[in-house]
Amino acid sequence: MKKRSKRYRASGDPVERMAGHGVSNAIGQLLAMARAKFDETVELAVRLGFTSKQGDQSVRGIVKLPHGSGKTMRVVAFTERPEEAIAAGAMHAGLRDLITKIESGWCDFDVAVATTSAMKEVRSVAKILGPRGLMPSPKAGTVGDDVEKIIGEVKAGRSEFKMDKAANISIAVGKCSFEKSALEENIREALAAIARARPESTKDGMIRSAFISSTMSPSIAIDVMDEIRLGN
Repeated sequence: MKKRSKRYRASGDPVERMAGHGVSNAIGQLLAMARAKFDETVELAVRLGFTSKQGDQSVRGIVKLPHGSGKTMRVVAFTERPEEAIAAGAMHAGLRDLITKIESGWCDFDVAVATTSAMKEVRSVAKILGPRGLMPSPKAGTVGDDVEKIIGEVKAGRSEFKMDKAANISIAVGKCSFEKSALEENIREALAAIARARPESTKDGMIRSAFISSTMSPSIAIDVMDEIRLGN
């Protein structure tokens, strides 16, 4: 029989954790287990009721977390107005110079945004940014004429989510240092955003299961059907 760590044994009954809890109760249990010496990230993991092999059922969207994710987002901007983008919070901004920097191998940032007019040139680095999930995209809300507004929203807590090949979605929804009420609002908004992204070809009940966990904790199941009225 596999020997469990002291942290795992201190995390309580695994059957109880998997039973399905209201969001508030699940957060309470999670915070009680948070004993790391650093501020752990809280993550929401959702399993959908279909597979990515069904091409018309891809799930992708944007969530604006009311209290942010707790992570300082490093944003770069492809724009003809680099001064305005820097003033809005971008760590680096430009067009041809930024493209050259990326072509040389630099991708040390979290989100790339771009003006609509810049995208023609940005496509030259699509093979570099695409596999890393960093390519600006209208669907992800990272391409637009008001790039300064986009930068502000990203830094304030707007996150993109996308279903993976196993029909899972993961979203960082805060830190263990957040107030319990803030985590609750963030998790509920993330679940609602996923529900709103339901493809037209699917019926209610798209979300099969949901769990929250912190960086160092086991997962705790959420009773999504009880807490979140999906589709509303």
